[in-house]
Amino acid sequence: MTAPFIPVNTPLLDGNEADYLAECIRTGWISSEGPFIERFEQAMAATAGRRHGIAVTNGSVALDIAVHALGLDEGSEVIIPTFTIISCAAALVRAGLVPVGVDCDAATWNMTAEGVEAAITPRTRAIMLVHIYGLPVDLDPILALARKHDLKVIEDAAEMHGQTYRGAPCGGFGDVSTFSFYPNKHVTTGEGGMILTDDDALADRLQGYRNLCFQPQQRFVHEELGWNARMTNLQAALGVAQVERLPRTVEIKRRIGRLYDEHLAGLNRIRRPVARTGYADNIYWVYGVVLNDEVPFDAKEAMRRLGEKGIGTRPFFWCMHEQPVLRRMGLMRDESHPNAEYIARRGFYLPSGLALTDDEIARSAAALKEILA
Repeated sequence: MTAPFIPVNTPLLDGNEADYLAECIRTGWISSEGPFIERFEQAMAATAGRRHGIAVTNGSVALDIAVHALGLDEGSEVIIPTFTIISCAAALVRAGLVPVGVDCDAATWNMTAEGVEAAITPRTRAIMLVHIYGLPVDLDPILALARKHDLKVIEDAAEMHGQTYRGAPCGGFGDVSTFSFYPNKHVTTGEGGMILTDDDALADRLQGYRNLCFQPQQRFVHEELGWNARMTNLQAALGVAQVERLPRTVEIKRRIGRLYDEHLAGLNRIRRPVARTGYADNIYWVYGVVLNDEVPFDAKEAMRRLGEKGIGTRPFFWCMHEQPVLRRMGLMRDESHPNAEYIARRGFYLPSGLALTDDEIARSAAALKEILA
């Protein structure tokens, strides 16, 4: 009998999710004006140590609105990691800004202060920090550069629910920060996102932009163009229940990481995630591996072979400076970032969802060993 397929992610919805959704349906508050919206915004703001949370439809739109609200001059340069999701670059391009990529550290997969400093020019106006896969960016030296050069800071904490940097919560740094609540995140609402800030005036602008810039004095007269990016009360109800269980979620994720480390400890043909740095312990949003040079095939082939064994996988991000859509726009064409290029071609992640069982972890690790034997 063939063992069941192990998906790359299965969420865990075993808290108050069903009760809160039933409350939405019972009371009729299913739209974006229900009471769970404010509860969720306050809960996420408190989790990140922020004054304001603005719930939106997804993490990509959160970046779009956050970047727009900063009001950077068209043509300004914004430094981003090249090893990230397209949403980061897209938010800048849509705002008329120029993304400038920097390479990642080969071990942590995050952007570095050295890379950021080398990329700063007289046209630089902001830095977009993106925490990758489980470890945060080493923030202190990059934030010092931002202060030195008077640069805005956008923190993309989409994968960092419950993570900290030197004891302070991720999502609490910079002028504005964003979260995603896609089903593979530590807090999920199915789809959804959040923008956080400590700036009262910026929060007011963000709230307007996510709601079509309706005006309280005369609703259908608009001074600016905004987004219809409202989260529903149903989604927020899920989010409230998920935040309630976030400490347990972090424990589960770190346990998954430890078990994979134990099963793969003797496998020298891969690089495993860094378990800890001087500023954070890995939260293992996903358990990623990178094939060493001695492996005679790339991540795409490894994933195909694992799929044949019933193991779900997902590729690493493809570099921004190698994205065809950006190159056709004349952006990032002359950039070269060898660390990011290497892990994009030879990195992928194993099943990492919260509902993953010990047996499924063991099966996934055993299958990886088999294809690399």
